[in-house]
Parts: sequence; C-alpha cells; structure tokens
Amino acid sequence: MKNCKNYKIFAIYHFFNQNFEIFKLKRPISRTVGYVVCNNILCILQPADSTYLVVHSSRQARQHYFTCWKGVMGIGNLRKAKTRRGKRFLENRQPKVVENDKTAVIVKGGKTNQTVTDALADLYALKKPLAIRMKRHNPIHPFENDVELESFAMKYDTSLFLFGSNSKKHRNSLVMGRMYDCHVLDMVELQIENFVKSADFHSAKVSFGCKPCIVLQGTEFEKDESTKRIGNLMVDWFRGAVVENIRLQGLELVISLTALEQKIYLRVYRTCLKKSTGTSPRIELVEIGPRIDFSVHRSKFASESLFREAMKQPKQILAKKRKNMSTDVFGTELGRIHVGKQNIDSMQTKKMKALRGNKNKEAAISN
Repeated sequence: MKNCKNYKIFAIYHFFNQNFEIFKLKRPISRTVGYVVCNNILCILQPADSTYLVVHSSRQARQHYFTCWKGVMGIGNLRKAKTRRGKRFLENRQPKVVENDKTAVIVKGGKTNQTVTDALADLYALKKPLAIRMKRHNPIHPFENDVELESFAMKYDTSLFLFGSNSKKHRNSLVMGRMYDCHVLDMVELQIENFVKSADFHSAKVSFGCKPCIVLQGTEFEKDESTKRIGNLMVDWFRGAVVENIRLQGLELVISLTALEQKIYLRVYRTCLKKSTGTSPRIELVEIGPRIDFSVHRSKFASESLFREAMKQPKQILAKKRKNMSTDVFGTELGRIHVGKQNIDSMQTKKMKALRGNKNKEAAISN
C-alpha cells in the first residue's frame, strides 16, 4: 500500500500456512479495502465506514465471513485504551503466568429443537458462573468453518465452547471443544440419544458454583486414544475453577462419565452425608440430572506436537528441582547428604586426667 493515511489496521490473522486473499465485499463501501500479506500473516487495512468483509481461502475453497462494528473490534483491536477501566480490561486479556479460570461460550446453531435447547441450558447451569450463553441463533458449521467460533472466543475471552444444532444429517448434536491461542484445538460431535432434563428430577440441587468431583469409568478411556482425548476434553470442560483447598461439605456435585462401545453416558449426582457408626460420615448419591446418553460421531483433534505445545507451562510456576531430594508415596521428603573425608588424627578430643598421668609416667620410665 503506497498511501495508508485513510486506512486503519482492522485485524491481523495467522492462518497456519493457508493462502488467504480478499474475495469480495458483502456490502459496497466508499473506499476499497487494502491488505498486506507477509509470511502467512494477513494484515487487513479497512476504512472506518465499512461493516462486512468476506475472505476467501484458495486452499480449502470456502468463504469466511468477518463482521466488525464501528469502534468495537472482535479481533485484534490495536487502539490504546483511554480510561482506567479500558486499561484494566486490556491487561486482563494479556497473557499471564497464572491464567484465568477457563470460561465457556455456549452457542445455538441455525436450527435447534427443544431437546438441544434444554441440553444446552442444563450444561450451562453446570458450568456457571464460568460460562457465557448466547441467546440468538448462529448458522455455523464448526467442522466446515470454525472461524466464527474463534472470533467468539477472542471477543468473549473464552477457551471452551459448546455448540448445539439439529438437522436431518446430524440430529440433536452437540459439538464440544476447546481453544488454544484463539484457534480450535480439539472438538468432538456428540449426538443425544437419550435425554432427561434436570427439572424432571424432584430433588434438591447443589450450591451455585460448587467444585465438581469428576469420575471417568470404562476401560476405553485408557485404551482408545480418541476416547482418551474426549475424556480429557470433558474433564477440562467440567472441572470448574482451580482451587487449592476444599472442605468436605463442599464436595456436593459428582459428574460421572462412562464410556462403553463408542457411547458416553453422563450422570450428575448430589452427595448426601449421613450419620455413621465410625468417624467419617456415610455418603449417599442422589441423581439430580441432567441424564444424557451420547454417541460419538465426528471428531477433530490436534496433532501430538500441537497438543504438547498447548500443555506447556511457564518456567515461573514449575517447581524447582532440589538436588539430592526426593519424596516418597506418603509425601515424606528424603534427602541424601554427602560428607567429605575427614582427618581424624588432628581432631582435638577431651583428655582425662588419668590418661594424662599415665602418659607422664611412661615418659619418665623411658628416660
């Protein structure tokens, strides 16, 4: 671009070695849109009065729609904040050594039925307060075009998502996934075969925002690699806030996930502490719902290298390795001390009077 005075930087995208180019405009604007491509980085320069932009991928031959609002950018807002509140908001979005608790965005597809709507509502209730629920319908196909989900993740600062839709080919489907660096890392499509909403269980509910106890049952979570990744995804989705300590009465919620023959059974229970003859209370489980039977359909998982990169932790929070120190299974620290060789001949010891007298007599006799 020779003259960029009338343009502002709209966004900077990294498309993972894909060749993207501007295809057409959904709505005509007074000035053209400029862009610069360098090392697979697309920098879009867009006038202030434009609202819609369509970008075409020549490699995958599909269209990606991006919507921007005047003054509010969902992706890559590079303007400096003028207020303290805006500065705090931008600082909260910056990378941290200890990241915030993972938040989920719940999206409804273009077409949904009552089963999908109730399932999204119940899963949203389990995830609260770390969840954002979008009420409008969004005609999105996550396995064909995941750009809009990534834009939602960037806009609302969420790393988890749940998408529900209903169609002829994919009936009562829920797409559960997670993000890494504002890009889809893992996602799996689960079809609802049997569903009983939580309102049908006439029992007391758990406290708001309590920490769940997640139970994974079934050998498929250990043997099958795809099911193992699905279990890891669901634990990441349901685990809630990260806490250091939790009291016994705080363990109210139990989420059971059972894998059997390419199906996953979700059950939710509330723990009841009863009196017992011993010191520890007797525990009973009461089902509070929802009760969902899933069948696994499509899935899209990250490569092993990308998954290892996403699992990396900063060096600041890693425990420093102490030399010659180890911990046994009981938590007891064991240490090994290396002592150098000592010269015992020159060591000063306490001498008794009787020994000193004997030495003097021996010296006199020798003389």
